[in-house]
Amino acid sequence: MTKNEKFEYTYTAPTEAERREIMSIKNNYAPTLPKKETKLERLRKLDSKVSNTATIVALILSVPGFLIFGTGMTMVLEWSLISWGIVVSAVGVIPMALAYPAYKHVLNKGKKKYGAEILKLSEELLEIKNK
Repeated sequence: MTKNEKFEYTYTAPTEAERREIMSIKNNYAPTLPKKETKLERLRKLDSKVSNTATIVALILSVPGFLIFGTGMTMVLEWSLISWGIVVSAVGVIPMALAYPAYKHVLNKGKKKYGAEILKLSEELLEIKNK
């Protein structure tokens, strides 16, 4: 190496806008810690689990039943297939009639399963509010 050769190095810091962009990209890849669930969030989640499960079961029964019933009514009114239309409509009435008892059964089962925890959380939250 000769005496005239030099090594030059220039450093420039990122601007504020560049720093924000870098941090936002970094945050997309950084591992996230699991969020601690509050008592109120847990109470809401349990309540919705109980009621939504029962509603979904009722819908699974009632919607196909309603469609089958409607097909039977179409057979009677539009296609003049009276006897077959009555049979198909009667078949459609069965799941529609079972939807509400199934809803009540699943709702009561959910209340039995999660009721103690819901009551405990409710009482703890009410104690906190009253203090």
